[in-house]
Amino acid sequence: MLQIIRRNFALKVLSLTLAIIGWAYFRYASNPLLAARADQQLSVPISVINVPVGYVAHVADKEAIVAISPQSGQAQVKPDEIKAVVDLSKTVAPVAADTVVTVPVTPVAPNVVLQSLSPASVTVTIEKIEQKNVPLAVHYSEQQQSTVVVRGQVTLTPSSAMVRGAADALAQVAGVRVDVPLPADASPLDEMIRPVPVDSLGRDVSGLQVSPDLVRVEAHFTSGTGAKD
Repeated sequence: MLQIIRRNFALKVLSLTLAIIGWAYFRYASNPLLAARADQQLSVPISVINVPVGYVAHVADKEAIVAISPQSGQAQVKPDEIKAVVDLSKTVAPVAADTVVTVPVTPVAPNVVLQSLSPASVTVTIEKIEQKNVPLAVHYSEQQQSTVVVRGQVTLTPSSAMVRGAADALAQVAGVRVDVPLPADASPLDEMIRPVPVDSLGRDVSGLQVSPDLVRVEAHFTSGTGAKD
């Protein structure tokens, strides 16, 4: 009898172990309440609130990793229900050009138990918002097979724009460009076009506000070859 038990003993133990694991998987995975108890790890964007008036804030870390467990009887939480907030309400408004502060990250997660949060704090750069008035410059974007040239002057209303933003980004602005498309035929153009702040190489400068956000462009064309720059 003992000899029969010893025969293929390791194989029998392995079979029993697999059977127990399989039973446990189907037992707990099929139960939504028990499955919901498993920890969730989510990546959520970090948002900054209560920025002092007249200033803009930039955070070094864009996202936070949070590990949570739903409370008893609660289903798993959706990612958009979790927030990672940096509150600047207790931060003194900067008096110099730039101020760099370290601020804790506060998770906003209803009906969950917070297991971990990374990073726990972030570096925030607070910059004073500045603005300057910049004349608008026309840039012609030629469409394929266009055989027209501009007749007369292009009218821009208004002729300049106010660019507003952090001082370091504003310093990169060399002009504000209005892209005027050359049509396939000589039809007149009367459209609202969005102006774009650009640097000295003609590249877009992001993170700035341009007012107005749309400019009226009036242009007339005539048949010909080439285009004005």
